[in-house]
Parts: sequence; structure tokens; C-alpha cells
Amino acid sequence: MGGLRHASVAPQQSALALPAGRDARDPMRQSLSRREFLRGGLAGAAALTLGPGGLRGMAVAAPPVTPTADQFDAEVPAAWFDLSLNLVKQTAGFSPPVASRGFAYAGIALYEALVPGMPDHRSLAGQLNGLSELPHAGKNRVYHWPTVANSSMASILRSLFPVATAENRAAIDRLEARFAARFRSGLPPGVYRRSVDRGQQVAAAVFEWSKSDGGHEGYLRNFSPDYVPPVGPGLWVPTPPGSLPALQPFWESCRTFAVAAAAACPPGDHTPYSEEPSSPFYREAVEVYETVNDLTPQQRDIALFWSDDPGNTPTPPGHFISILTQVLRQRASSLQVAAEAYARVGIAVADAFICCWYVKYRYNLLRPVTYIQARIDPSWLPILTTPPFPEYTSGHSVQSGASAQVLTDLFGEVAFTDHTHDSRGLAPRSFGSFLEAAEEAAISRLYGGIHFRPAIELGVDQGRCIGKRVSALAFRA
Repeated sequence: MGGLRHASVAPQQSALALPAGRDARDPMRQSLSRREFLRGGLAGAAALTLGPGGLRGMAVAAPPVTPTADQFDAEVPAAWFDLSLNLVKQTAGFSPPVASRGFAYAGIALYEALVPGMPDHRSLAGQLNGLSELPHAGKNRVYHWPTVANSSMASILRSLFPVATAENRAAIDRLEARFAARFRSGLPPGVYRRSVDRGQQVAAAVFEWSKSDGGHEGYLRNFSPDYVPPVGPGLWVPTPPGSLPALQPFWESCRTFAVAAAAACPPGDHTPYSEEPSSPFYREAVEVYETVNDLTPQQRDIALFWSDDPGNTPTPPGHFISILTQVLRQRASSLQVAAEAYARVGIAVADAFICCWYVKYRYNLLRPVTYIQARIDPSWLPILTTPPFPEYTSGHSVQSGASAQVLTDLFGEVAFTDHTHDSRGLAPRSFGSFLEAAEEAAISRLYGGIHFRPAIELGVDQGRCIGKRVSALAFRA
């Protein structure tokens, strides 16, 4: 199924369905009335041949009703989440925990803005921690849901990335304007303005809620001068080459989304620390040492493919957002499916990092490079740079397990080819399921030399537990 990342969505219908008999080239189509929009939203739509971004094929004799979000394709949110990956990669301070939080709020803003256009869905207000009532859509009011999606995504990303470069702020403006220019001329002015307002109002309410979660403006304080790491045998210390201080040591105190608290889904204890050559812990260190020293070409490729280093990539949570976008395009998914999927994955990765960070700073386990240099080989280095925080559990493993779980619960077993790193010259990788991809992402940290095996295997289990909590949310009415 190659080329997913750059493949265009299969043409379906335009973002506005025309009334029967009205030609798409007719200049008078700009003056569609509200009544024509409602009637044209369905009647005759199946007979038209139009471009991407809009109504999916409908029965010719359908009654005049407001088009719902499932009648439009996923082009708008897919384009916005593509842009969000660049924003994460190129905006200072967007470490993996900070990035995961951003994806969550973007997905929630999109979903909540569109939920009135998804009759079989319900709001997450009252289900997500601290999220109370959101702006109402108004009874029987007409909206153009791709315009709502465009407005909500532009608004929430501006709020979440205030320190983005001037070039990226301009990219937000350009993408919003591109969709607006396509939609505005074909919509009744009242419908267009109301749709823009809907997206902006929900995004503003979601952003206001985000400010109280403990992670607001986390991109400004990845390294806290107030944190003093504990000292003792087996405990984490800064690692080469940069010997950076602990990253986001208080992230565990952030408000969770779907799980009850950061301590949810405990993975259990890691192997007891020991310096004895006969101990299980020593054997785990030897496994890392020997694996890295004897890497096969395939294992090296896997380590590099999943490295997802901040600053060079959209970070690990961005990798699963990328996978989701590719699958949405592969399946020609609707706007409704995309909204729910982005919300699910965003919530999953955000809760995964909060819960994982709780475990990391509870155990404060040292990294393999520290142990191996002290006990096995003073000159040894892993092939990946060890990130600056404790070892247990593996963030890659937890967030990958959580993402795989929610995606499987939503889509089932889906085979796909991951083109996330095509632009970086890394060959795409194919998987038979989301869990298969998650397990490869997890084991890549052993190949990279930066995690012991228990952090990897128990991390996936911890993530899947979190994913199940997210899937238990009542998205459907």
C-alpha cells in the first residue's frame, strides 16, 4: 500500500453539495440560500463529480436535512495534523511530554467542535477530568462541518504554539485561509460565519480548560531548577554525552484526561537492582550490552526508525499521530471518524506520558549506559543518545501501547505501511497491526541501548491498560 503519507484522499464530493440542476461552474452558486444549502446538501449529491473535501455519496431522493460530519471526508483535520507535526518538530521546548499534551488538546477541540454534527456521538464534557460544559451549538442551527474543523484547528494550534517561529505562524494562517477560500464562496454567509464562530468558541473553551492542568506553557520549563534527584545505588544520574538535568520531573502532577490519576495502570516493580554478576539485573544489563554490540542491520534500522528525537522529528507521540493520519487517508475515512480518532489517540498519548512519568520519578532507575560503564565496559556507548530522565518504564513503550490499543479498538486489525520518515531518507516499514508496530517501537529501545527489557515489555502493558481506559469513554451516544 506504499505512499500513504503523500497520497491524496480519493475524490468523494465537494465541501458543499449543490442543489439539483445547479452546475458547479455556475457563478450564481455563490448566492446559495440556507434552504438551498440544506436541500442541496443531500439531494442529487450522488450524481455530481466533485473534488475532495466534502459530502460522500448520498441517495438522490434524500430529504432536505442538515449535512452531518460523517458526510464529509477527513481532508481538513488530516492537513491540520500534518502541520501540527511540523510545529512540534520546529518549536522550541516541545519535548515528548509537552508534545503529547498538545496533541490531546488539539484532538479534543476538533472533536468537541464537531460533536453536534455527529448525531450518534456525545460530548466528552463531564467525562474528561475537569472538563465541564462547552459552548452549545444551538438547536436546529446549520453548520458547515469542514469549516468548523478548519476554524477549531487553526484556533487551538495558535493557542498551543504561541512561541512557534514566524514562518510556522504564517503556515497556520495560510492553511486556514486556503480552506476558508474554498468553502466561503459556496456557503450562505450566515452558515459560514456561524461555522467559523463555532470552531473558535470551542477551541477557546478547550484552551481555557488546558491552562489549569499543570502543564500549561511546559515548553518554557522542561528543566526545573527546583528538582534535586535522589542519590543512591541504582538511581538515575545524568547521562552522556550532554549530562542534561532531569526533563519534566514534575510532569506526573499534571491533570490526567481519561485515567483517574497518574498512578493508574501501575506496571509493577522492575527487576531488583544489583551489582552482582550472578543477579537478574546484571544479566539484563549484559543483554543490552551484547545486543548493541552485535546489532544486525535490521535491528539498527528499527532503532533509527523509531528514535523520533525531539528537534529532528515530531517526537514519539507525533509518530503515532502520523500513523493515524496515514491510515485515515488509506481508508478514505470521514470527518466524523477522523475527529473521534484524533481525540482518542491524543488523549491516549497524553495520559501515557503522565502515567509513565509518575513511574519514572517514583523509581528513578539508572540508565543502561550508567550501569554498563560502571560494571561492564567503561568505554561503551549506546547507538542512540540516552534521553535525560529515569529509565523505568519506557516512554516509547507506554505511549505506543496506548496508541495501538485505542486504534485497534476503533479500527480493528489494520495492516499499513508507515511512511513517517520518508522525508528523512528512512525506508518505510510495514506492519500487520497497530500492536505489531507498537511492539517494534518498544523493542527499538533495547536495540538503541537505552532501556532494559522490563521497561519495554511492562511499558507496553502499562500503555495498553491506559488505552483501554480511553476506549471506555462514552464517545457514542
